[in-house]
Amino acid sequence: MRFLKLIFIFLIMIIGAALAVMNADPVQLNYYFGSIQLPLSVVLVGSIAAGAVLGLLATLAGFFRLKRQNVELRRKAKLASQEVNNLRAIPIKD
Repeated sequence: MRFLKLIFIFLIMIIGAALAVMNADPVQLNYYFGSIQLPLSVVLVGSIAAGAVLGLLATLAGFFRLKRQNVELRRKAKLASQEVNNLRAIPIKD
C-alpha cells in the first residue's frame, strides 16, 4: 500500500512539473498596491495553495467548536452516570 502511495505521489509530481513547463509564459498579476509579472504556473500553484489554506482555516473553526461541544457533553454524561450510581446506592424504603 505504501508503495502505491509513493507511485501516486510521484505521478502527481510528474504531472505538476509537466504543467509548470507548459505554462511557463509570464502573466501580469495585478493586486491592490501594484502589479508583478510571474509565470502562469507560479500563479496557479499560489492560488491553489491559498485556497487550501483558507479551506483549512474554515474547517478548523468548525472542528474546534465540535471538539468543545464534545468535551462538554462528555462532562455532562459523566455527571449523569455518577448521579445514577448514587441513586442506585440509596436503599429502597417501603
